[in-house]
Amino acid sequence: MAKSLVIVESPAKAKTIGKYLGNEYTVEASIGHIMDLPKNEIGVELKHRTFEPTLIVSPGKEKVVDRLKKLASKADTVYLAPDPDREGEAIAAHLSMQLLPVVKDKSKVRRVTFNEITKKAVQAAFQHARDIDENLVDAQQTRRVLDRLVGYQVSPLLWDKVRRGLSAGRVQTVALRLIVEREAEINAFNPVEYWTIDAELEPAGKQGFTARFVGVNGVPSRVANGKDEEGKELFLSNALPDKEAVDEAIGELEKAKWSVRSVEKKERRNNPKAPYTTSKLQQDASGRLGFNVRRTMGVAQRLYEGVEIGDEGTVGLITYMRTDSTRVSPDAIVEAREFIGKLGKQYLPGTPNEYAGKKQEQAQDAHEAIRPTNVAYTPDSIRKYLSDEQFRLYKLIWQRFVSSQMTPAVFDQTTVDIVARAKQAYDFRVTGSVLKFDGHLRFEEEDKRARQAAKDRAAAKDAEQSGDADSEEESERRLPDLSEGEALRLEKLDPQQKFTQPPPRYNEASLVKTLEEKGIGRPSTYASIINTIQDRDYVKKIQARFVPTEIGIVVTKLLVKNFPYIFDTAYTATLEGELDAVEEGHEKWTDLLNGFYGHFEKELHVAEKKMEDIKRMEEATKEVCDNCGAPLVLKWGKFGSFYSCSNFSKVKPVTVAAGPWKKDQKASLKKVTKTLHYPITVKATADDVVEYSKETNDVKELTAAIEEAMLLGKKVTAEPFSCDFTKENFAAKPDLNAPGADEAPEEEACDNCGRTMVLRNGPWGPFMACPGYNEDPPCKTIRKLNQKVQQKPPVQLDENCPKCGKLLLLRNGQYGEFISCSGYPKCKYIKQELLDVKCPKDGGDIAVRKTKRGDLFYGCVNYPKCDFASNLKLIDKTCPKCDSAYLLEVHNDKGTYLVCPNNREALPKKRKKKGAPAEEPTTPLCSYEKRIAGPAPVPVLEKPDPEKTRAVVESVA
Repeated sequence: MAKSLVIVESPAKAKTIGKYLGNEYTVEASIGHIMDLPKNEIGVELKHRTFEPTLIVSPGKEKVVDRLKKLASKADTVYLAPDPDREGEAIAAHLSMQLLPVVKDKSKVRRVTFNEITKKAVQAAFQHARDIDENLVDAQQTRRVLDRLVGYQVSPLLWDKVRRGLSAGRVQTVALRLIVEREAEINAFNPVEYWTIDAELEPAGKQGFTARFVGVNGVPSRVANGKDEEGKELFLSNALPDKEAVDEAIGELEKAKWSVRSVEKKERRNNPKAPYTTSKLQQDASGRLGFNVRRTMGVAQRLYEGVEIGDEGTVGLITYMRTDSTRVSPDAIVEAREFIGKLGKQYLPGTPNEYAGKKQEQAQDAHEAIRPTNVAYTPDSIRKYLSDEQFRLYKLIWQRFVSSQMTPAVFDQTTVDIVARAKQAYDFRVTGSVLKFDGHLRFEEEDKRARQAAKDRAAAKDAEQSGDADSEEESERRLPDLSEGEALRLEKLDPQQKFTQPPPRYNEASLVKTLEEKGIGRPSTYASIINTIQDRDYVKKIQARFVPTEIGIVVTKLLVKNFPYIFDTAYTATLEGELDAVEEGHEKWTDLLNGFYGHFEKELHVAEKKMEDIKRMEEATKEVCDNCGAPLVLKWGKFGSFYSCSNFSKVKPVTVAAGPWKKDQKASLKKVTKTLHYPITVKATADDVVEYSKETNDVKELTAAIEEAMLLGKKVTAEPFSCDFTKENFAAKPDLNAPGADEAPEEEACDNCGRTMVLRNGPWGPFMACPGYNEDPPCKTIRKLNQKVQQKPPVQLDENCPKCGKLLLLRNGQYGEFISCSGYPKCKYIKQELLDVKCPKDGGDIAVRKTKRGDLFYGCVNYPKCDFASNLKLIDKTCPKCDSAYLLEVHNDKGTYLVCPNNREALPKKRKKKGAPAEEPTTPLCSYEKRIAGPAPVPVLEKPDPEKTRAVVESVA
C-alpha cells in the first residue's frame, strides 16, 4: 500500500511530525524555498504591466526537488505542510507547481496547517486538509515582486553614483531612514539646563525619607524644554531653570518650617499583560535576556519544531512564533485556568482575560499569540532537556502566557505632600508603594526572591570570611507612618544640576517596537530587516545600539531625496495594509503593483538624471596638507570619504630614455615640457630605489638634472609636481575603538533547520554554514562574513622604508594587519615575513604568503621571475644523508617531522595538473625523516560576530 507524503520546511520539523503520524506517512523536508526569481535578471514582466514573475528552481535545490518528485509519484496523497503564514503558503504553492505533473491524482495534493506541533494539533490538521489559499500566495508574491522591482532598479543607481555592492530595499531603506534621522536629531540636539532639589527629612522618632521639590505656593515648578513636532510647548516638571533660582530657594528652605500637608493612601491595581506577539517577544528577549532578534527567532524556531523530552521523544514546546495576534484558543485558556486554580483561588479571575492588542483590527489573525503548547511542561520540569538559551526563552514565554490569565497585582500606594514655609510655601512630594498581593506578578516575585536569596547567601559567605557581622543588606525602604500636620526636621538639601539628554539611539528592541508602531514590515520580516542593514555596512552596533555609518547616511540622503514617495514611512506602512487586503481577497495583486509602479517609475526617471554623483565628489575644506600646506579637498573612495591634497596631479611621469636623449636632446626636452608644467622633478631609479631626485624650474635646470640623472640611475623620469598626501575622514565614521564596538559573539541558528551554525572556510574566505551543508539532501544555508565598516587608523612605526626612506605604517587590511610604506602609492613596499632559507632556484629570499582561502605557503620574493613555491615550511638545516641545503616541516596526525625534499615517499603527494605530463625527478631519492613533535591539538576556529553575518538569500525587506 502506497504511503502518503508529507512535506515540511525543515528536517527538525519533519522528525517531530513523523513521530505523530506513524508509519503510513513519509515526512520529508524541502529545506526552505524551492523556487525563486532568477538572480541575474529582474524576472518580472514590465512591458505589458502584468507583473508576472518568472520563477525557477532555486540553485542548489535541484536534488531536493528531484527527490520529492520521485516520492510524490509513488505516494497515495501529498500533504503540503509548511508554516502557517504567507511565506509557508508560497512554499506550498511552489511545491504544488513542481509535483502536480508527476502525481497520479491531482486532487490528492492537499494543504495542511497547524499552529503548534503537538499530536492533537497535527492529527486535527490532517482531518481538515484544504486547497492552497491563492490570496495568501498572491500577497507573498506581491511582496516579493515589490522588493525585486525596488532592489533591481534602484541598486544599480547606487553602484553608479556611490559604490558597487550597495543595495536599496523597499523596507530596509525606511528602517535605515529611522536610524539616520535619529542620529541627525542627536547631532542637532541642544541640551537644556535644569536643577532638581531633594530634601532628606526626618519625623520625630521615625525613619527618615527623601522628598522631591515640586513647586511653590501650590503652583508646579517647570522649565521650558522647546516644542514638539506640532509646535506645542514642552516643559520639564519639578525643576528650576538655573543655579541662581536654586541658591535663592535653598537660602529660604534652610530657614523654613517643614511639615506634612497631606497624606493620601489608595490601592493601585496592576493588570496582567497580553501573551507575546513576535515583536513583543523580540523586545523582551532583548531587554531581559540580552538576545538579539536573530538569536531570539532561531531559539524560538527550535522550540516550535521540537525538542527531545526524555521518553516522550520530540515535542513541540511553543506555538508558531511569527504572529501579531494576541488571540488564544479556548482550549489553551481552559488549560491555563486549571493550572492557575492549583496555585490558589485568589489567582484565578472569575472570567478569562481577553486582550485586544494595539491595532488588533489590522493584525494578521491567522494564528494565535505565542504560548506554550502544554502548560504542564513547566520550565523547571523540562529544564534538563533544554539548552540554557532555550530554557530562558521558554521560561519567558511560559510565564507571560500563564500570567496573562491571572488576577491583577495589588499595591498600597501612599503619596505624601510636604510644605516648607518661609517667605513662600515650597512644595515637596514623596510617593511609596508596597506590594499587597502579587497576582500575575507571582512568577516575577519568585524570581526576585530567588535572586535575593542567592545574593544573601553570597553576602553571608563573604561576611563569614571577613568577620563582618553587620554586612546584611538593609530591608526594603518604606515610608514611615505619617499624619497630616506632623512636623519634620530637615537633615540635608541635595540640589543637582542636570541637562536634558538627546533621544537614545535605537537598539534592536526599540527599532522593532518603532517598526511595529509605524506599521512597517511584519513579524516575519523584522529579523531580516535588521540583518540586511548591518550586512550592507549601513549601520554599526556600538554598545548594543545602532550607529549609522557614513555610507549609510549618504545612501539614505540620496534615496530619500530622489525617491520621496516610495521611501516615505507613511507610504511604506500603507503598502503593508494593501498587502493585507490582497491576503483577504479585497484587492487584486496586479492593481496594487500598478499603483505602486506608477509612482516608482516617475521617481526612477528623475533620479537617473538628477541623483548626485558621490563618486566624483570634490568638496573644498579648511583642512591643509601636512606635506605642502595646500588646501585639502574631500573626495569619495572605496571606504568612504577621505581628504586629498589639492596639489595632487593625475598626469603620468614621462620617461627619458638614454638613446633618444643622446641622439636629440631638444626633441626629448620638447616631449617633456609639452606634457608637463614647471616645476618638474627629475628622478633616477635603480631596482625600484630612488638614487637621485631634483626639482627644476626652467629648461636649463631641467637639462642639467637629466644629464646628472643619466649617470646615477638606470631609469630616468620627469614628473609633475604632485602631492599624494591623503588622510581618512574618521570624523564621519563610527569609532571602532569605542567600548562595546566589538561585542561578544553569540551562537546562531540555521534559518531552515534550526541547527547551530558552524564556521567553514571557502575559496573566498571563512563563512558560517549549516552543519548539514554536505548532507544529502544538503541544507545550503550560509552566512557570509561581513567586511569592516571602516579601516582602523594606521599606526606609525619607528622604522624606515628600505626603498624610499619614509616611515613605515602598521595598517589593517582585508586579511589582517600588515606593514607598508607611508609613501604609498608611489612606494609600494610591504614588509614581508622572511624565512632564513634561500630560494633553491635563484637564491632569493623566501617569504611567508597567503592564498585567497587564507592558507599559508612559502614563495620566492622574486616572483614572477622565479616561480618557486612550497606549501611546506622550509627549515635552514642540511640533510645529513644527501646534503640537501634545506629540510621541509611536515605535519600529520602522527606528529611533526623534518623531511628531506628528496624523500618523495614521506612528502604529501602533489596533485598533477590536468593534461600536464608526469614530472620526472631530477634528484636522487633520499629517505631522511625525523620526528620532532607529537600530534598538534585540533585548532578551534574563532567564532565570528553574528552581527557581521547574513543569510546569502535575497532579503524580503
